[in-house]
Amino acid sequence: MQTHQYDVVIVGAGGAGMRAALESSDRARTAVISKLYPTRSHTGAAQGGMCAALANVEEDNWEWHTFDTVKGGDYLVDQDAAEVMAKEAIDAVLDLEKMGLPFNRTPEGRIDQRRFGGHTRNHGEAAVRRSCYAADRTGHMILQTLYQQCVKNDVEFFNEFYVLDILLSHDLVGGAVSDGDDVAVSGVVAYELATGEIHLFRAKSVVLATGGAGKIYKTTSNAHTLTGDGMALAYRRGIPLEDMEFFQFHPTGLAGLGILLSEAARGEGGILRNGEGERFMERYAPTIKDLAPRDIVARSMANEVREGRGAGPNKDYVLLDLTHLEPAHIDAKLPDITEFARTYLGIEPYTEPVPVYPTAHYAMGGVPTNIETAVLRNNTDFVRGLFAAGEVACVSVHGSNRLGTNSLLDINVFGKRAGLAAAAYAATADWVDVPEDPETGVVAELEEMRARAVGDRVADVRRDLQQTMDANAQVFRTEESLIQALKDVRELQARYRNVSVQDKGRAYNTDLLEALELGFLLDIAEVVVVGALNRQESRGGHFREDFPARDDAAYMQHTMAYRRPPGTAAPSSPVSSDAAAAVAATTRSGDLTPGGPGSSAPGTYDVALGYKPVVVTRYQPMERKY
Repeated sequence: MQTHQYDVVIVGAGGAGMRAALESSDRARTAVISKLYPTRSHTGAAQGGMCAALANVEEDNWEWHTFDTVKGGDYLVDQDAAEVMAKEAIDAVLDLEKMGLPFNRTPEGRIDQRRFGGHTRNHGEAAVRRSCYAADRTGHMILQTLYQQCVKNDVEFFNEFYVLDILLSHDLVGGAVSDGDDVAVSGVVAYELATGEIHLFRAKSVVLATGGAGKIYKTTSNAHTLTGDGMALAYRRGIPLEDMEFFQFHPTGLAGLGILLSEAARGEGGILRNGEGERFMERYAPTIKDLAPRDIVARSMANEVREGRGAGPNKDYVLLDLTHLEPAHIDAKLPDITEFARTYLGIEPYTEPVPVYPTAHYAMGGVPTNIETAVLRNNTDFVRGLFAAGEVACVSVHGSNRLGTNSLLDINVFGKRAGLAAAAYAATADWVDVPEDPETGVVAELEEMRARAVGDRVADVRRDLQQTMDANAQVFRTEESLIQALKDVRELQARYRNVSVQDKGRAYNTDLLEALELGFLLDIAEVVVVGALNRQESRGGHFREDFPARDDAAYMQHTMAYRRPPGTAAPSSPVSSDAAAAVAATTRSGDLTPGGPGSSAPGTYDVALGYKPVVVTRYQPMERKY
């Protein structure tokens, strides 16, 4: 086992990770660990833009942006964080421009801006042009720009290294750690894909920037690599996950495939139509129509299909109509997404509407942090030296529904903050001893999995997981469907304990690492479903048909999910005793003897639910209308 020592270790080389690296590498010895080559990170798939109240095209200000973010998140947004993001958005965009990002320009030479769903002027008066963009390749341009800057600044990368474990000074899962006790990070353990060798990275500060977990679903816009790694690693170490029941379904995935067609298409004038040719969003959001927030549009589309007004031979999708736009305009502003329609569906967007249907897109929840990106281990205490930014984190700027273009903003604003905070902490912190043999726990279990002669195939278990999540925990949910999903997930957790891999080698054993990722997915899926069962209301991306109203009296609070030994309570009581009983009644299957901390075997601990107050500054909750 090789040992490395850095002041700051950043896990993940997408937009948040590289933005953090640019700040920390100037101030502390920094390493970036990535399971992919950095420019293959999923930030590159983001298409539509990055919002900021520049007012380059029409009147705008950061306060309107803050309000839209809070309202768009159905008032579960922490408003202090939203204010920070909206205020710092302007400098975040200008920083990227100075780095060389080729934004589209107005005739006067300013950064061009276009409309996006949920972004309005004067607190909802009309849609506003707030999204700064580079055609429909904005995420790709951000990723390339940040990587070039990292290379220029001699940032050290460890590419194709999989982080297996986060090392903490105390056991937060089964240990007796009281509120106020000092808990600190000491480093991470990683697996080198090229050799199969284990590496220990000792660090004073660790930044998690590993992205989302969309592959818990079958129909998703997310890459195969988005398996919830950072979330699951933190969760296995006893760090809570916040608001995981809120998963965004992007309205315009290619029907049957989930490949994303950017909201930019509607921002440039695209119209959603049902099988009867009706512009149906006028009935659901009469003011801003097709540019309503994503959760509203996705549910409206799904409802059109459910009520028999879908398009196609099976009436199982709706249509995105661009045919009224000039081909030259489409080519200039939407080149990639129109090419996707041609390549994957054989549709010519100039003359034919494109079949679309909601696709799993973004996790609003994640590892809880404050506005300085420090990771919380309960409602008030932090893990010293541990930070998180991007989709893996939940600073709660997105609440229960993220507005389009706020994700690329999030990674830049809070990625920068994470890099600064991690370097500042490392400058004065002492080294923390590694508390145990790094090759026990998850490393030992990987070797056991490699050595197992027979067992379930990873692909079979993953397929069954994704099918039940698509069927039972998608756009519309009920107690019955969620209990079925939880039952299925727990049966799959038992099967996972006996999976085997066909590749027994050490060099580039992707079969083994897909097994590791499957364990992460099962962990995250269980937390998503348990949180959704507990939240007996509808809010943002979480819609319960059996509880269709928003219930601020009972649920105006963040869900906090903890991994704990069976029968152990969370730091605060579950919100709903009825839902808790339903979760408890869903029994587990198989041999579920608890493993050690950092265990890769899901299903050996219970999900204990607590809650955390929402930060409200100036915008009181009101009915959300568009």
